[in-house]
Order: sequence, then C-alpha cells, then structure tokens
Amino acid sequence: MGIELTSGVHATLLEEAARAHPFECCGLLLGQGVRIERAVPAANVHPDPARHFEIDPAALITAHKAERSGGAQLLGYYHSHPNGRADPSPSDRAQAAGDGRLWAIVANEAVLVWRDTAAGFQALPLRLVEG
Repeated sequence: MGIELTSGVHATLLEEAARAHPFECCGLLLGQGVRIERAVPAANVHPDPARHFEIDPAALITAHKAERSGGAQLLGYYHSHPNGRADPSPSDRAQAAGDGRLWAIVANEAVLVWRDTAAGFQALPLRLVEG
C-alpha cells in the first residue's frame, strides 16, 4: 500500500533536515489513513544528536492525547540522516518497535517512507499530493 505525502509536508521535512544539519532532526507524522498531512517538529533529546535521534517524550504524549480527543492520527515519525542514506540504519533497526508505524527518513534531499513491521522495515511507495 502506498503513502500519500502532501507537498507542504515534503517541504517541511527537507527544511527541517537542512536546518538541523549536522544533527539529526526528528518529529511526528500526522494525518489520516495513508495520507500524511502534517509534520510536527520535535526536539531531538538524544545525547548524541549527530548520530542518533530520540523524539522528545512530551511531544509524543501531546500527539497521543490529541489523537484520543479526535485530532489527527499519529501515523509515525520522521528523522534525518545528515551524512547518510534515506534508508533505515542499524541504529534505526535496533530502535524499531515493529508497531506498524511509518518512518520517514530524510537524507541528501530525498524522503523515503518505511513501515516498521514485526519482520523489519518495509519500503513503501510514496506519492506526492498537493497540500
């Protein structure tokens, strides 16, 4: 199943990665179903932000509460690989929960989306849509 990514979210992801360089940016992906409609930047609270990311737990709690109150779905997460490729790193694989959430990875001005499955990351077709 493919994922729809709005042009505005795509631009935000590229801007956040450029702004955070040489550190990893990170944040939340919100939307409905297979459509990512918002990227919400979050602080990278990992002690080594040049090589790893950890989304600020307060941002996660806020997103979960909003979703339970009828807000947008928390579809997944995003982060950048400042000096790498847009596919899951060994660190990403070790951190993955296998919960079915989406992971958008930004590197070298590319955005790829992956599903975090119990069997590992699955690459998903991505379609840019207006918005």
